[in-house]
Amino acid sequence: MQPGLCARRTARLVLLLVVLLPVFQAQTVTVDDSVSGFIGNDVVLRCTFTNNNPNIKVTQVTWQKATNGSKQNIAIFHPSMGVSVLPPYQDRVSFKQASLEDATIELSSLELQDEGVYICEFATFPTGNRESQVNLTVFARPVIDAELSPNTIIARAGLPGKIVVATCTSANGKPPGIITWETKINGETVVKESRNQNGTITVTSQFLLVPSREAHRQPLTCVVNYQMDRTTKVLMLNVQYEPEVTVEGFDGNWYLNREDVRLTCRADGNPPATKYKWKMLNGSLPVNVEPQNSTLLFKRTVTYDLAGTYVCEATNAIGTRSGLVEVNITESPQILPSSTSRPSVRAGLDSSGNNNNTLVIGAVVGGAMLVLLVGLIVFIVLCKKHRTFKGGYNTKKHVYGNGYSQAGIMPPAPEHVPYQEESDEDKKPSPMNVSYENERKVIRDGADFDTDSKRPYFTVDESDTQEDFDDPTLSFQYPPDLTEDMVSQNDGSIISKKEWYV
Repeated sequence: MQPGLCARRTARLVLLLVVLLPVFQAQTVTVDDSVSGFIGNDVVLRCTFTNNNPNIKVTQVTWQKATNGSKQNIAIFHPSMGVSVLPPYQDRVSFKQASLEDATIELSSLELQDEGVYICEFATFPTGNRESQVNLTVFARPVIDAELSPNTIIARAGLPGKIVVATCTSANGKPPGIITWETKINGETVVKESRNQNGTITVTSQFLLVPSREAHRQPLTCVVNYQMDRTTKVLMLNVQYEPEVTVEGFDGNWYLNREDVRLTCRADGNPPATKYKWKMLNGSLPVNVEPQNSTLLFKRTVTYDLAGTYVCEATNAIGTRSGLVEVNITESPQILPSSTSRPSVRAGLDSSGNNNNTLVIGAVVGGAMLVLLVGLIVFIVLCKKHRTFKGGYNTKKHVYGNGYSQAGIMPPAPEHVPYQEESDEDKKPSPMNVSYENERKVIRDGADFDTDSKRPYFTVDESDTQEDFDDPTLSFQYPPDLTEDMVSQNDGSIISKKEWYV
């Protein structure tokens, strides 16, 4: 091929593409990206065609399904030929409007095989076909069921350990359901999954436990979570066991000549006990005693020969168990705290609870009184110590000399306190300068010198100032036995033993 010819053909092709590109852009097929629905429900597959070029005409609309790499026609709409739906969709596919601009269809009664890729195609002239595709997902809601084991659940010693007591099933689900159990009893679960031919999944969960009396009549709930839904199935366990036997009627107060006494056999079993047998632990029943099924009647008044251990045997379909009571006979009635009959177990617990409350209240009151008593004793002791001072706080202000002695140090007692010799000017009479004898005759409390001189100390009042004791002319003799009669205090003061001791 000549180079010039190839170049001319290439130029023509580019020109054609440039001309047709706006035409292609003006044609759009719009569909949903994905659609989902449950088996048996209906879904709508939307498809519209946008054409902005009046020179392009739509000649036909076709819906197809992609199957194994090929396309299978489902429904066709032709302006002159009308609507045509192909098998196997004749009764389940319909056009919503049947127009060349809107090819939306409705697919009813969904089936699992409907899941796949669907193609909406518009045939146009002269530009050819335009198409878009949508993914359809089909869900299968599972069928949920729960049931107890068909085998009898028996609680009896010697039987095997854990057994299957209930089964919960989430069948034919797509996607599969999730099974859990809710219960107060101890057990374990075993879960199995199986895939069905149509693509669904069946889940089975078994609940296992060791049978016991406590498990009887306990609820066992199967919970299945599927997408946003939560489904529950409640089962009531039925565990069979031998009778649990107790003997009632003896209140601890059977005395001579008492009338109308009896014993009753209580048997808690599943199924209920159908046979009762009365006997004595050692020997045979007294002659005036008559068994009547679960009751033992005493026809006559109480006598000493009724004493002994009575045994009741109860039998059901699972087995036989027994209970007993020891009967004692007294000569006269016993004085019971509340009534002539022995209180029940619950009544005993309630009485104990009340007694405990009384003890607690008494302990609290007693503790409070003890605290008050201790506080009173401490107060009395402190008051007693406080009264060891004679005259109160001012009494401790009795000081030796000028009242500023160092704590714990007893100053020596000089025979004479020296002072400066008076000058002629000092000997002149002055209203502010009096002799020691006249000055000390009258003191603050009104005592004269003769009386006060007998005391080895003088009193410093709180109102006295330092100037009152700074007179340089003050001098007097200390008694020889002054140190023996004084007591040094922690605050630096010195007081008389007569004032200190009571």
